[in-house]
Amino acid sequence: MTKLEEVEHLLRRSRGFYETAVMQIGRGFHDLAVFSLEQSLQLFLKASLLKLGVDFPRTHSVRRLLKLIHEIAGNDRIKEILERFSMELGVLEDAYIMSRYVARDYTYEEVERLKKVVKEVMRVVGEVIG
Repeated sequence: MTKLEEVEHLLRRSRGFYETAVMQIGRGFHDLAVFSLEQSLQLFLKASLLKLGVDFPRTHSVRRLLKLIHEIAGNDRIKEILERFSMELGVLEDAYIMSRYVARDYTYEEVERLKKVVKEVMRVVGEVIG
């Protein structure tokens, strides 16, 4: 698989997880939706790193991936969203682990806020990287 094919594969899976999250929200499966949102963002950020010519690290931390994108791209907009959404990004990271081991319920309002954050982070990173 070429790097371009890998980028497209990751982006396709990212979109699939995002669409799954939207369906899960509609069905009231908020805990699963938060997990799907985290997966969507994580795969998007890994694809973004590949676009920048960097192999992504084996991590599930969306904050670490964003920090790496900021270091490579050198664009302060990335730093700004990292700071602005630090708490929400931490919640997404926690959801990755907690979805497997800890029962955690999310309200509709919480999951909608996280969905907006994921969308905004993707928009800004997409604009910065192209």
